[in-house]
Amino acid sequence: MAATGDNPSAVFITLEGIEGAGKSTHLEFISGLLEEAGRRVVVTREPGGTPLGETIRESLLDRQNAGTISDDTELLLMFAARAQHLDTVIRPGLAQGISIISDRFTDSSFAYQGGGRGIDMDRIRQLQQWLHADLKPDLTLLLDLPVETGLARAGKRSESDRFESEAVEFFTSVRECYLQLAADEPDRFAVIDADRDVDAIRSDIRTVLSKRGMI
Repeated sequence: MAATGDNPSAVFITLEGIEGAGKSTHLEFISGLLEEAGRRVVVTREPGGTPLGETIRESLLDRQNAGTISDDTELLLMFAARAQHLDTVIRPGLAQGISIISDRFTDSSFAYQGGGRGIDMDRIRQLQQWLHADLKPDLTLLLDLPVETGLARAGKRSESDRFESEAVEFFTSVRECYLQLAADEPDRFAVIDADRDVDAIRSDIRTVLSKRGMI
């Protein structure tokens, strides 16, 4: 079922995309639109969103761990952080009628660990089924842009982390996987062209939220 369940006032929105897509830039904008519509909102992120999740995030992004974390370990750490996130932030919030906006969720695992690392998608689906077979985002905004553009943007904002240090081919596979996920679930995904100025992107986001009856 979708996130809303018995709380029609609560919606679960996730933002996805490669590095440099601008997810963080638009989180507060979306939050503001939902609050203007009378919704209570929590903004969160993955990996992270909880004290334990943030500790796992630090290890996963630390460039010093490049080459030392196996692909399976990376996947399981992502889902460990997600389990804590679901149990302490997402599910309780939705049950209380609080809308959740998350910078990344399980689609990132399919795109990065599946598409990027080459882990079998069925293994990722098994973890998804175990943790939240009953829960999917009501809306996933995929901020899409060319890999080279995204990496150039990411390189300007800070020193590259363990993921951002990956080769262009890695992110090409990640992007292709994201687009396939969106094609497979068009009712949940909305693909936003993120290779434009902020105002144009936000105009599209507002239109999507309005058409979905969320604002």
